[in-house]
Amino acid sequence: MGLFKKKLKQEHKVMLQAERAGGALLPEYHRATPECPHPERWHMYDSMTAEAEVLEFLRTLVTTLKPSLIVETGSFLGVSTLWMAEGLAANGFGKIVSCEFDPVVFAEAKKKIEASPFAPYIDLRNESSLEMHVEGPIDILFSDSDPDIRAAEVKRYLPQLRSTGLILIHDASSHLKTVRQAAFELEAEGLISCIFLPTPRGLVLAQKRQGRT
Repeated sequence: MGLFKKKLKQEHKVMLQAERAGGALLPEYHRATPECPHPERWHMYDSMTAEAEVLEFLRTLVTTLKPSLIVETGSFLGVSTLWMAEGLAANGFGKIVSCEFDPVVFAEAKKKIEASPFAPYIDLRNESSLEMHVEGPIDILFSDSDPDIRAAEVKRYLPQLRSTGLILIHDASSHLKTVRQAAFELEAEGLISCIFLPTPRGLVLAQKRQGRT
């Protein structure tokens, strides 16, 4: 449990900041990196939800790939969940299973999702990503939970991922070293092949190597 206690305090702080902002779109304030020297050209709703442009990318991936099953770890306030569910609604089918470990944050996400027209496409769960059971082959895995467990998450769901499926790992910029290094290590183990997209917080786009033809 010690892994999560530090995270919870920060999540609650950002949750209150997001509530005060009232959904306003703000300039991205994460620091510049060699791969992304102008983060202020991107936008954000808060410092934990994916950048607004990444949210648009996620929705477009959903309408492009037509997934039947998406798994998201780290729902936070459900913003990215809803953007992907909007893509599912445009497709007319599919489901996203998303988990949030913190019960306080989960309750806020649940309220937001239940008030949305995209709620029928979402299965929101208050549990750990490393314990969550998901049935069926996964088309898209979006890993956006605690940085220290991203590699374990990918390994947990990799056997269920279709050979044509996509893995997205958020927070993989060069200044957020934990996730970036985890992605490099997964690649070095021969489990996945990665592309590192130069967004302010960093986004890995990957596929598993096993089963590709």
